[in-house]
Amino acid sequence: MYMLRSIIILATGASLASALDFMEYGNKAFDAIKRNLPDIEIIKPRQLALCPAVWTLVASELSTTFLNTTDLLCNDDARAAIRAAFHDCASWNTSVTGGCDGSLILAPEELTRSENNGLQDIGPKLLALTKKYQAIDSSVTAADMIQFASSVAIVSCPLGPRVQTFVGRKDSSTANVEGLLPDVNAPSADLITLFANKGINADELIALIGAHSSSKQFHVDETQAGAPQDDTPGEWDVDFYADTSSKPAGVFVLASDASLAADPQTSATFQSFVGAQAKWNGAFTQR
Repeated sequence: MYMLRSIIILATGASLASALDFMEYGNKAFDAIKRNLPDIEIIKPRQLALCPAVWTLVASELSTTFLNTTDLLCNDDARAAIRAAFHDCASWNTSVTGGCDGSLILAPEELTRSENNGLQDIGPKLLALTKKYQAIDSSVTAADMIQFASSVAIVSCPLGPRVQTFVGRKDSSTANVEGLLPDVNAPSADLITLFANKGINADELIALIGAHSSSKQFHVDETQAGAPQDDTPGEWDVDFYADTSSKPAGVFVLASDASLAADPQTSATFQSFVGAQAKWNGAFTQR
């Protein structure tokens, strides 16, 4: 079974031309922001000969884009980039083709779908970045840009794990199948089945939804637009797991998350991440 990272890398049968390792990214990203100067050494290539230099430049730009300069917390662009990576990949299951192919931003109709509400701002930004860096290196693809941006966004959030990131995916401007993304009101049984069809088991699903720790909702309930899904949306922490059950004032809990937290099949795993940052980071990045 594969976690989100493995779906990004493996499920589409992408050509894995290169690998970048964020082993030294985290601390240097903060230093770069403080100096207001991009640090182009923030990526340590696992295989220098195979690592296109253009991605070092991309990371430098994104690292200054995804953090607030005042409090050094990750911002709305960062959380949207994280969500975009999932939405580009998860429009796939074992019975259909597509996913992780850049169609989220290359096929105009995808960003008009209600299931992609909230991504209409980050989509054009990622497409513009793709075109900008394609002019430097023609191997850059929209599919890679979406996933790469997500990895930079995650590690830009305080406590975010450093994630090995692969490039080499092929783009498609053909819209992927609609209706394969999770519904925010779906019961846990439906969600477990939906993700099982993507190669993600119930325990892995619970680790995956922890990304809601850095999330805000704008369209589920527009009367509470901007409400966070835990009390520290600028950090990649585990408060989400406690807050989903305790529901502190100001925190918006999705019905789907509440259902998974209470389901006997997933509740033990859900509770195991409460206060367990290292355990969750390890589970989220597991391949």
